[in-house]
Amino acid sequence: MSADPADFIRAQTRREHPSLVPELVLHLASRATDLWEATEATLERTGLPPPYWAFAWPGGQALARLALDRPETVRGKRVLDFAAGSGVAALAAAKAGAAHVTACEIDAFACQAMALNADANGLALEILDIDVLAKPASGWNVIFAGDVFYEKPMADKVWPWLKAAAATGVHVLVADPGRAYLPATGLTEIARYTVPTSLDLEDRLARETRILEVRV
Repeated sequence: MSADPADFIRAQTRREHPSLVPELVLHLASRATDLWEATEATLERTGLPPPYWAFAWPGGQALARLALDRPETVRGKRVLDFAAGSGVAALAAAKAGAAHVTACEIDAFACQAMALNADANGLALEILDIDVLAKPASGWNVIFAGDVFYEKPMADKVWPWLKAAAATGVHVLVADPGRAYLPATGLTEIARYTVPTSLDLEDRLARETRILEVRV
């Protein structure tokens, strides 16, 4: 790596308030393509995954809004934000009074972005840079999964893990903005938000995003 991740993130993003969660501030990028190209140039690699960490995606914003609007969902509980991206949902859970919040990502840049975002908001997160799907969920009362059903391989891995966690009594909440591989059964809607977005990221200017409980 030819640049420190923290320095790179500060240089390529600016602090902004997500549209649906103005209570928080995040390091966000204005254009996906520009950041993607800068990331590949910095790492001297091509074909890298998109820099999901630099955008407040609809799923994460919807879960964040739920946590702030219904703090009893997380207050006093141990929360995992799975595939947390920018950490927006994790930060909202911490702000809403969760006893402990873990945010997991396998991307080193995402982990550094979450650390910077936590510092910007004066909130504490435990950040894991491991694949938590490798073993059963343990130690959490609530699991957030924002926008994880966007492709089939991911959905096939995540869905059994989330169902198994729910079967042990974990409150599993999925946020879905209309992705193709959302399971057809085993989910119950508890909230819905219209999340403003960008044509740089989506095919429309707003995404209707549902919050769904995993039922077993």
